Amino acid sequence: MTRNGTRVVVTGAGIVSPLGNDLEQFWKNLTAGMSGAAPITRFDASGFDTRFACEVKGFATEGVIDRKDAKRMDRFVQFAVVACHHAIQNAGLDLQNGHLNLERVGVVLGSGIGGMETFEAQHRVMIEKGPGRVSPFFIPMMISDMAAGQVSIQFGLKGPNFCTVSACASGAHAIGEALRLLRAGDADMILAGGSEATITPMALSGFGNARTLSTRNDDPQRASRPFDQDRDGFVIGEGAGVIVLETEDHARRRGATLLCELNGYGASADAFHMTAPSVDGDGAARAMKRALDDAGLPADDVQYINAHGTSTPTGDPVEVAAVKRVFGTHAKQLMMSSTKSMTGHLLGAAGGLEAVVTALTLARGIVPPTINLDKTDPQCDLDFVPNQARAQRVKAALSNSFGFGGHNVTLAMTAVS
Repeated sequence: MTRNGTRVVVTGAGIVSPLGNDLEQFWKNLTAGMSGAAPITRFDASGFDTRFACEVKGFATEGVIDRKDAKRMDRFVQFAVVACHHAIQNAGLDLQNGHLNLERVGVVLGSGIGGMETFEAQHRVMIEKGPGRVSPFFIPMMISDMAAGQVSIQFGLKGPNFCTVSACASGAHAIGEALRLLRAGDADMILAGGSEATITPMALSGFGNARTLSTRNDDPQRASRPFDQDRDGFVIGEGAGVIVLETEDHARRRGATLLCELNGYGASADAFHMTAPSVDGDGAARAMKRALDDAGLPADDVQYINAHGTSTPTGDPVEVAAVKRVFGTHAKQLMMSSTKSMTGHLLGAAGGLEAVVTALTLARGIVPPTINLDKTDPQCDLDFVPNQARAQRVKAALSNSFGFGGHNVTLAMTAVS
C-alpha cells in the first residue's frame, strides 16, 4: 500500500520499559505474560492511595550518554536517548561511516508531560532555598521537546526534529507525523515514538485524585486488567518506545531488514470532554477508519489490534464499541490485546512502545496476551487473547492510542510482502 508512490517501512526498534530495557528481553517477558507492576521505589508512596506502578528497573546511561550530559537530562530524556541508541543498533545503522546523509535523518518523539521529575525537584529548591538557587538547566531539562532535541544532538541527526504533545496519544502522533514527512520527501529516515517518566509524587497525586488509578495495592501484578469486569483503573508506567522508519527504497538500498510496513495514519478529535471519551466511540472509530483509508486497507483484512485498553471502567467499553462500529461482524474475528496489562500505561510513550509491539507481532507471528482477564466485562465481548500469547501469523494490524483532550490516533501496519 502506498501514498504518493512512497512506501514506508520499519527497520528497527528500541525500548526502555518496565519489562526490560533490551528488546529481546522485553519481547520474551511480554509474550510470557509477565507484569511489570510492583511497589513504588522512587519515592516514599506510603501516604498515597495507590502505592505501586510499572517502574523501569535496572536502567543505566553508561556507555550511551556522557556522565556530564546525563546530569543535564531529565529521566524521560535519558529514556529517549537510550531507546534511540538501541533502535539505531537494531536497525543496523552506522552513523559514523558517512554512508547516511544525516541531514535527511529526522527525529519525532512525543511526550505527554515531559520533565515532571525535574519540575518537582526544582520547585522544591525554589521554595526551600529561593529563586536564585534554581538550576539554569531547569527549563531545557524539563521541556517536552528536549527528548527529540537531545537525540538529535547525541547522534548528529539533522533532519526534521520536533515533539508531539497530545497526552496519551503523543507517541502515536509522532509516528504518524513521521510517516507524513517521509511520504512528502522531507527525510529518508526518522526515529519516531515517545518517552515518559512521570512516576512522581505530583503525578501520582493528580491521577489518583482524579480516580483514574487502580488501588489494588495488595496485588499490584494483577491490578492492570483491561476489559475485565473487576478493573478499577490504570497502572501508571514509564519508559520509551522508538521505531526506525525509512522509505522502502532507502531501506532496500542499504540492505536493511524490514520488520513491517507502516502504511496508515488516522487522527481525530472527540470534541466532547477534557478526560472522558465520547460514549459512542465516534472519535476512536473515525481514527481507525481514517487509518484504514490512508493505508488502502480493507477492514476485513485486519487480524489484530493492539488496543489502547487502559483498564479504566469507562475507556475499555468505548474502545470496544468503536471497533464494532468500524469492523461490524468482522470484529468478532479480530484478535485484540492490551499490552498495558503488563507494561502499565506509559502515557505519552504508550503509542511508541505499542507500535514496537505491533511491529514485532507482524514480524514474528506471536500475538501478545491481555493478562489478568479472568471475568470479561459483558460489554467487552471480543477476542482479547486472554492470559496467554498466541502463535499466529498476522498480515495486517492496527495500534490505537487515545488521550485526554479527546485526541485519537490509529496506526495501520502490514507484514512485509
